[in-house]
Amino acid sequence: MTTNGITMLFATTEDRSGAGAIARLVYCNPFLPERMECEREALGAEFAESEAAWHFGADPAGTRPNLAILARRVEEVATRTRARLSEGVAATLPELRAYEDVVMYLLYHRSRPVFEQLILAHPRKPIPRELAEAYDKFVADVGHFLGMPGVTFPDDYDPPVLFACFFQIRRAFAQIFNHIVGGSMPAAKLRAAAWQSIFTHDMRRYRRVMYDRMGDITTLITGPSGTGKELVARAIGHSRYIPFDPRKKEFTEDFAGSFHPLNLSALSPTLIESELFGHRRGAFTGALEDRAGWMEVCPPLGTVFLDEIGELAPAIQVKLLLVLQTRAFQRLGDTATRTFRGKIIAATNRDLGQEMADGEFRKDFYYRLCSDIIQTPSLREQVAGSPREMRSLILFIAERVAGEAEAEAVTAEVHDWVAEHLGDDYAWPGNFRELEQCIRNVLIRREYRPPQSTASSPAARLAEELQGGQLTAEELLRRYCALVYAQTRNYEETARRLGLDRRTVKSKVHAHAAGDGAPAEAESEREAAPDSPR
Repeated sequence: MTTNGITMLFATTEDRSGAGAIARLVYCNPFLPERMECEREALGAEFAESEAAWHFGADPAGTRPNLAILARRVEEVATRTRARLSEGVAATLPELRAYEDVVMYLLYHRSRPVFEQLILAHPRKPIPRELAEAYDKFVADVGHFLGMPGVTFPDDYDPPVLFACFFQIRRAFAQIFNHIVGGSMPAAKLRAAAWQSIFTHDMRRYRRVMYDRMGDITTLITGPSGTGKELVARAIGHSRYIPFDPRKKEFTEDFAGSFHPLNLSALSPTLIESELFGHRRGAFTGALEDRAGWMEVCPPLGTVFLDEIGELAPAIQVKLLLVLQTRAFQRLGDTATRTFRGKIIAATNRDLGQEMADGEFRKDFYYRLCSDIIQTPSLREQVAGSPREMRSLILFIAERVAGEAEAEAVTAEVHDWVAEHLGDDYAWPGNFRELEQCIRNVLIRREYRPPQSTASSPAARLAEELQGGQLTAEELLRRYCALVYAQTRNYEETARRLGLDRRTVKSKVHAHAAGDGAPAEAESEREAAPDSPR
């Protein structure tokens, strides 16, 4: 192809425009609708329409019809363009980079079958011969397409690193695709956020320098209970970069056993410390022998998941803060310093901003956790404005509960019952966990009864007693101060709203708590310096 007498690298206008679209496709987030625009541009008239968000309900096999067409197109463009380079056709730097990106897609596509064998073998079964053959072919392809004499490409490519990155990409897609379900845009954005937590927003930079540094970045997952925070954590934890050893022709670790979850709300402070850091024999009652904790057991490419991080006592927050700062820790009852080598993912359903304002959560600890934040949407957010989404989610759960053969019938029964008895406006306060139990209830009893609170709210009780003239002025002030404080969880804000002195509000709240028989909080120490770390 020539333009104004200058020979250009790509043989046709279609190859040139297609290469640009493929280059954007290689490095885009696969779970956002933008991917479909790249596919549309790369394939032109051959593009097959499909749903914008890539999700289980629309594509159970994890493939699209466009992928086969795209693979053929990439093979053709790469082959023609390589031939022109071999013939000595001069190329600009942008053209060489576009050709590199086309080759990246081609190399990934050719290696994909062996990666899928590794992922599907669970528990993982060694496939040494197939893996060795795939890697040898991969190295040969890298040399064929990117090792031509006299051609200097913009980037350097280390075959073992590139092979390991491609395995990570395929593994991450499978983990996110299988763990985070839903066809709504909030679900698509959640999958895209998990992808960014693994690869960052810049895949080029990730491949160059970040692939072996992401373990130093802590991920914090926030959102209501029952919205799948642990599933997001598992998808990220099982998708870390694993080096490939070119001499042994195998990956250095098995991703299947690399995720170590710990629910902090289910354990006492002493047990939390023991589970995290380990202990020496005799460190506390019941410590009959030395024990290694998760921080010690976790391998360099592993992940420790700390669920309900907002429940941590301040003393343990300090110890974890030191781990995040220095990577060093000690077993309970021991003085030897050990090193944590893995990644930390934490999750909470609490409002950590308010917890910090109330002095319940250390600010310095939060600012070590928040380098990467993901927000999980509620079930209500996912189904709002998407009538098909509820049925799709019910079907996904019904397949697990009743099996594929009966899933459609169960889905129809549950969907009709929910529409008739709960309606589209039901808030689903228990989120996906509640939906799953609703399905089980309808399956067993043909009905589901959401929990109903029999006790009236504090505000309603106060209004009733006030209307009945049952309160003294002092009782009214105490109750009203306590009611507003329950909403703000902050004495300063409560005092501002009521036009009272902060100390007055505090004394009234304490008096009400003591009068109700509720345990009085040790507020004096906490409120002495509400904004300072403890």
